[in-house]
Amino acid sequence: MKFFIDTANLDQIREAQDLGILDGVTTNPSLMAKEGISGKEAINQHYIDICNISDGDVSAEVLSTTYEEMIKEGEELAALHERIVVKIPMIKDGIKAIKYFSDKGIRTNCTLIFSAGQALLAAKAGATYVSPFLGRLDDISVDGLNLIEEIRVIYDNYLFETEILAASIRNPMHIINCAKIGADVITSPLASILNLLKHPLTDAGLAQFVADSKKLG
Repeated sequence: MKFFIDTANLDQIREAQDLGILDGVTTNPSLMAKEGISGKEAINQHYIDICNISDGDVSAEVLSTTYEEMIKEGEELAALHERIVVKIPMIKDGIKAIKYFSDKGIRTNCTLIFSAGQALLAAKAGATYVSPFLGRLDDISVDGLNLIEEIRVIYDNYLFETEILAASIRNPMHIINCAKIGADVITSPLASILNLLKHPLTDAGLAQFVADSKKLG
């Protein structure tokens, strides 16, 4: 399973890259705003800066919602760097745009997926990734992991090459459960990834080893 980090914070991306487990980065307008990045020129430069840190795919989201505008904006984003993946919303014009980009050899990430039917349409249109939002479904008492399972079955039935990129990850168990049911990718805040490192028995064992090593002189 691939590990993406969901942030626009360059320091966090560097930290994840330095761990040696980072496969890519996802961002969105909210994450850009959180870092104080605004304006087309600044946003585009920030995407380039991210690509210069990460060795993997970087999802760059269009801000438009009409077909013509998404095509224009998506082509501009794709031209910024070879590792840019154009992030497109799950709407009717978005599906049309994904098909256009697929035919042009431009990779896409269809975002805001909340049903298996949406994921099926995105795959039919040729999306490189689909991003089902686990946490947001959990927030309304719907099992987000069940959606991942449904998409996995459908994609395996028809050998779709579209990768399932589990998004809106809220905790380390989301990551573990996504791995169990076959998500191709998770995108997560750095904190949830780092929490996978933690276990009280590891801490206790290490403390004992350190204490015993001191006895050896």
